[in-house]
Amino acid sequence: MKIKRLRAECVACMIKKYIYSYPADAKESEKLEYVKRLLSIMQNADDSLSAPVLLDKIDKLLWDMFKIKKDFTETKRYFNNVMLEKSDAIRKSIESSDDPLLAAIKYTMTGNYIDFGTLNNVDENELQRFLDESYKHPVLPDVYDALKNDLISAKEIVFLTDNCGEVVLDKLLMEQIRKVNPAAKVTAIVRGGDVLNDATLADAKQIDLMSVADVIDNGNNIAGTYEDKLSDEARSVINSADVIVAKGQANFETLRMCGRNIYYIFMCKCNLFAREFSVEKYTGIIVNDKDLK
Repeated sequence: MKIKRLRAECVACMIKKYIYSYPADAKESEKLEYVKRLLSIMQNADDSLSAPVLLDKIDKLLWDMFKIKKDFTETKRYFNNVMLEKSDAIRKSIESSDDPLLAAIKYTMTGNYIDFGTLNNVDENELQRFLDESYKHPVLPDVYDALKNDLISAKEIVFLTDNCGEVVLDKLLMEQIRKVNPAAKVTAIVRGGDVLNDATLADAKQIDLMSVADVIDNGNNIAGTYEDKLSDEARSVINSADVIVAKGQANFETLRMCGRNIYYIFMCKCNLFAREFSVEKYTGIIVNDKDLK
């Protein structure tokens, strides 16, 4: 059965965000062609495609017509450094809590705020407020217990990363995962190329992610984990995993209802997902793929 991942609200959001992305000095004929081609992408999109896959098509359109590709290199480096500076204090907070694994999970939920795909701007004051209030994220006890038991019993654990800055907190979570299961093989998968502020191998090296996990890239530069474009290595690692932790909305959107033992962890940054999970916007979510409808 084909899984329908595309939502009308996502299409409307993407059109609103990208309809005026052409250069201000472009010819009127070029602007019109761009708008027509953008709308054609949406009109012809298969319902099984997710928003990140369509955004890849839009990125290719902007490059094809105008050679436009926003460079997030400095933004990524900046937010990695911001979170590295905070990491010692956050680690102490995690390790002094009654349940360090749960505390680390809640911090990684907060880290998903650093997302330039969903947000136009990341407010550092808001980020700090969210970090200070990480403990407030609701986590259903049965879901957490299932995740913890799966992590403890797993031989192979895969961690699908998302954004820079956020990945520093992911590293702290991986430290806790290693403590509850020192024998497990932990593999972190980053993007295979630049897209938005998503973490790549270069970004993983900046924060020394290799100290807590084997790190590979997924073979493509689409936000999320689009199975059709995975490298053979990434596909093999994912298929052999006993449990997968998938961070961020893009991984959730591209993988949801895939049938694997995946725990999605992210912050609801759009109204659509806030409604779907019956939470306030900017609330953290943890859900297993088998529990999705």
